[in-house]
Amino acid sequence: MTLKDQFDVAGHDSTLGYVGRAFKAAKEDCVLVTLLKQMGAVIIAKSNLPQSIMWCETENPLWGLTVHPKNPDFTCGGSTGGEGTLLALQGSVVGWGTDIGGSIRIPSHMLGLYGLKPSSTRLPYQGVSVSTDGQEHVPSVIGPMTRNLPSLVTATKAVIDAQPWNLDPKCCPIPWRQDVFADVQSRPLVIGVMRDDGVVRLHPPIARVLDEVATKLQKAGHELVPWSPGSLHQELIDVQDDYYTADGGEDIRRDVTAAGEPFIPHVEALINRGQPISVYQYWQLNKRKVALQKRFLDLWSSTQSPQSKGKSIDILLAPVMPHPAVPHRTCRWVGYTKVFNVVDYPSVVLPAGQVDKALDGEAAKEMASYAPRNALDKWNWENFDLERMDGMPIGVQVVVRRLEEEKALGAATAVEKVLRG
Repeated sequence: MTLKDQFDVAGHDSTLGYVGRAFKAAKEDCVLVTLLKQMGAVIIAKSNLPQSIMWCETENPLWGLTVHPKNPDFTCGGSTGGEGTLLALQGSVVGWGTDIGGSIRIPSHMLGLYGLKPSSTRLPYQGVSVSTDGQEHVPSVIGPMTRNLPSLVTATKAVIDAQPWNLDPKCCPIPWRQDVFADVQSRPLVIGVMRDDGVVRLHPPIARVLDEVATKLQKAGHELVPWSPGSLHQELIDVQDDYYTADGGEDIRRDVTAAGEPFIPHVEALINRGQPISVYQYWQLNKRKVALQKRFLDLWSSTQSPQSKGKSIDILLAPVMPHPAVPHRTCRWVGYTKVFNVVDYPSVVLPAGQVDKALDGEAAKEMASYAPRNALDKWNWENFDLERMDGMPIGVQVVVRRLEEEKALGAATAVEKVLRG
């Protein structure tokens, strides 16, 4: 197994991409590594991540830039991009990453991998170094990444079966629920389908692959229901962005200036985005978050099957990003992943297709007449290059309600069976 740089391993650095954290070896293993070693896992390497972690690109002044295996001019995603690249190149069997806004799911999507972002408190975070350490508003989580779905299930189940709540005080004492994992594989599912978050429209290949997956599921006997969030997704993301800069960027600024290293431009933009807020303002932000989480839960409960009145959706099928892998330093909108961090819902990413210039050519021609809805949408359209993106992997997300990791993995298994025939 391999680990994102954040995971403390005794005798080795956890740099977070900061020069100032180099040559400061961890004194002991984090809880995850302790459990993995007890089960016989062999940890062979730690992998690259962005300066500060907080980005969908993997670059820092200490270790440099991690590139996409299919095209070195393109990003592998982030922030778990080093781990994803190791797996894509068959460097390990299971990789462990972290996710606070899409950091496991984005590289999985861009590299054709499987990844799990669980709810917070389900898997042990104790001893994992992180930027903005101490913030509890939208917690970062750990999760596995693999090249096949059974490995993802096995790794998750093994860690839960090891009872991490005996070593990590934040872990919920919820054992693995095999009945939940099996149930969603034994019956037709009611599936919400999110085709647009209302902010940034999907590139034609992403929309095509999502439609292909939905059509196959419907033909296999599953019921599809449109997911219509209105402005809710944008409001949730606005709250997340306010949390990111609640300290005015002090935490990241301290680490960057400790060794006098240069700021990566997007990191500098992040810490200069806002002023620190008062404790009272922070309380109001927490109230906004909980109110929005309640609205999201109500939307989920009210998104029901027309055929079985009163039955809410089992899962939500969603894109991971509005685009596949993109050229370096052009990744910007992560709203399709970040929203599920704010509501703390588990998500499994699985490979579903790839960009195909033969299939996507006609749709690409229609883009010339498209009027972007905002600056981010305009950026996304202008970033589309069918020739250069041809062959890039595309994933989809299978999302469930909070602390239902077994259901997410079971539903992903059901979807996988349909996709692979």
